[in-house]
Amino acid sequence: MDARRGSGADGTAGASRIANVSGAVLLGGRSTRMGRDKARLVWRGEALAVRAARLLDALFEETLLVGGTPPEQAPGRRVADPEGPACALRGLVGALEAAQGERVLVIATDLPLLPLDLLLALLAWPERDVVVPKDERGDHPLCAIYRPEACLARARAHLEGGRLAISALLDAVDTERVSLATLGLEDLAARALANVNTPEDLARLEVA
Repeated sequence: MDARRGSGADGTAGASRIANVSGAVLLGGRSTRMGRDKARLVWRGEALAVRAARLLDALFEETLLVGGTPPEQAPGRRVADPEGPACALRGLVGALEAAQGERVLVIATDLPLLPLDLLLALLAWPERDVVVPKDERGDHPLCAIYRPEACLARARAHLEGGRLAISALLDAVDTERVSLATLGLEDLAARALANVNTPEDLARLEVA
């Protein structure tokens, strides 16, 4: 599969989108530190959830909006979180359950500087149960590619058993952890994977 096929002049994928990989934006979360719904935070004139959904919609035939209440402008199919405690793992289970693709590229809604080049590099990497980027802060499982066939049953079992850290799931399946340099993206600063948990985080990235 050529993840760059159909690229348009604006750098996004054109009419020929990828069919065998689904995209999923995780919108859930209590946003207690932010104090308001992060999916609706406006970043440079656009809600974070809309930006994330459009990024995936440019690449994939199927984009899922998992949990939360996405803005109306966000493209994609709405998917409710499954039963269980509020956590990222619950959203991941919802994405893996709903996806029709053989693999699912999952991203969090709160990654305002996430570049298309990183998603394309992950898609081009040899397939594993999980392909997850890493930097000096560690793994970034909310910007990663998952194979539902290998991951869904274990993710459900972890959710039901209270093992809520996605890192435990990564350790239980065949996971490839790749640095930005290994992906050929050493020119990307670490802020490419920076998320916003607080108003201070948002203010810092606004001037990045």
